[in-house]
Amino acid sequence: MQFDRKQKTNPELLAIYKRLLYPRLVEEKMLILLRQGRIGKWFSGIGQEAIAVGSTLAMQSDEYILPMHRNLGVFTSRDIPLKKLMAQWQGKVTGFTKGRDRSFHFGTQEHKIIGMISHLGPQMALADGIALADLIAEKPKATLVFTGEGATSEGDFHEAINVAAVWNLPVIFLIENNGYGLSTPINEQFKCKHLVDRAIGYGIEGVQLDGNNILEVYDQLKELAEDVRKNPRPILVECLTFRMRGHEEASGTKYVPQHLFDEWAQKDPVKNFEDFLLHEGILTESTISALRNDFKKQIDGEVEAAFAEPEPQSNIQQELADMYSPHPSTAVAPLLPSTEKRYLDAITDGLRIAMQRHSNLVLMGQDIAEYGGAFKVTDGFVAEFGKARVRNTPICESAIVGAGLGLSINGCKAMVEMQFADFVSVGFNQIVNNLAKTHYRWGEKADVVVRMPTGAGTGAGPFHSQSNEAWFTKTPGLKVVYPAFPYDAKGLLLAAIEDPNPVIYFEHKYLYRSLTGLVPEGFYTLEIGKANVLRHGIQLCIITYGLGVHWALDYLNTHPEIAATLIDLVSLQPWDKETVAAAVKATGKVLILHEDTLSSGFGGEISAWINEHCFEYLDAPVMRCASLDTAIPMSKVLEDDFLAKARLGEMVQKLLSY
Repeated sequence: MQFDRKQKTNPELLAIYKRLLYPRLVEEKMLILLRQGRIGKWFSGIGQEAIAVGSTLAMQSDEYILPMHRNLGVFTSRDIPLKKLMAQWQGKVTGFTKGRDRSFHFGTQEHKIIGMISHLGPQMALADGIALADLIAEKPKATLVFTGEGATSEGDFHEAINVAAVWNLPVIFLIENNGYGLSTPINEQFKCKHLVDRAIGYGIEGVQLDGNNILEVYDQLKELAEDVRKNPRPILVECLTFRMRGHEEASGTKYVPQHLFDEWAQKDPVKNFEDFLLHEGILTESTISALRNDFKKQIDGEVEAAFAEPEPQSNIQQELADMYSPHPSTAVAPLLPSTEKRYLDAITDGLRIAMQRHSNLVLMGQDIAEYGGAFKVTDGFVAEFGKARVRNTPICESAIVGAGLGLSINGCKAMVEMQFADFVSVGFNQIVNNLAKTHYRWGEKADVVVRMPTGAGTGAGPFHSQSNEAWFTKTPGLKVVYPAFPYDAKGLLLAAIEDPNPVIYFEHKYLYRSLTGLVPEGFYTLEIGKANVLRHGIQLCIITYGLGVHWALDYLNTHPEIAATLIDLVSLQPWDKETVAAAVKATGKVLILHEDTLSSGFGGEISAWINEHCFEYLDAPVMRCASLDTAIPMSKVLEDDFLAKARLGEMVQKLLSY
């Protein structure tokens, strides 16, 4: 292995060596602890330290790095105390996640490190969002994100690189090609000769490095980062290396031919750099021995101190509270007079006011810029706010939701528009595993609103008409709102954008141009989690939301003889249990109405809660009126029969006659 010291002084080379040696000795300590049974799991990066250490030293200390679980050198090179890391690995209360997550599944704003989740690839989209925030703010910064060769087969890899390429984002995508994805060799993972060649397909630069040569990694990454800061653009870097241990220790290495271990043992990054420094006269055998002994003492002390740290004590109220970033749940009353607005225009008005209030709010979605969006919600926004903040996206929902989280991490607010709520399924992982869990795991907000044009009534068929709110109401960490009127649509959207938590905002596209109402000018918000009581009556209670509210109103208007309490939930997560309980107690009979299918629809949760908490007040079983348990048909005749509205009158009469 050839090392080029360039203009580095002896002290500089010695400092790099210390940075390289320390994580190796920590790794060796972890293997001892594993054999002793004092720890239960370890993902070893032995043989790959030069990549993590070299690239981290190449970045500025205030630039974000998004590593994976074999990148201990990133954390130690950013001077995170081993005691703190060990507490994290052992699930101690003093760890970064307070015992809620393991390994490197955490982030730290103090050290500008954003860890991974177990799903391979999502961190790359976060890097896009982080870099986008810097680009918009005109900060000359680069972002470094790691991935493995296995994850290059994931859609997240391709989506993130394509977005970065199209938007000229200053991201360095670093592939650690260590030959195996768990036990699957590279010849079973991809057909191209070199992974770096994939850069060509995205129109970006690609660089291949010897990942075991600490100086090559450091020098090349430093040069690339400096260039990217001046000329923002993404670069794909492939670092060739080898995993000398198992995927994790329990998996072993029997699937790897011995000759590969023999070949790569000769390329050990620590031993080769050590030999180079010995040859240069910078190290001696005695200084190496002294350094190792000193480090081992430090490591032993830090490890034992971490073992002595307290275990988490369960506090249910605290666990529930920590799913969300603290935010007052109070409404801000309107101050200006009202004018008649369509449902769609109320949403547009809310977005415009939010953009005026928050210069760091970025809107992203397919065709939302000059075209104004599929439903023209953002028509004219580019002229008013510019393309930097109103961004057309490639067709890649996962990357854009992830970029929204990255924007939030780097100090922005984000709104992501799904062209249709149905399309959110291809961004599902980022929502339910990244947005929803981030605050609970390591205390970081996820200041992202996902707008969801939803629902039937337009004959759009199975892929443009679904009601999929139940996909999200069962996911802790998300807030879910569903306005039925223009007034609520604007107030809830502004509340969602003010809220630092992820909010899934459903807007019924059938109501866009068919419904008008009085909407105050200017800024106001509604309380997320507060229902509206639209009518009071003693015969029964109808609980509904979205288009179901209008079905219920139409039915009750044509049946004035029925004295019903009508509740518009407005918010589905959290939902207003107090208002529901009061209505149940006042009427004794409950019908839950929603557009979603019957089985596992949100109405089932409301029904279960009522039975558990209000059973003694019921004069009849809680009944549900929902759509058929089929996909949504296109034909108007079939769609009309599919929808819950077709059975509403029958269900009301059944309940009244019980």
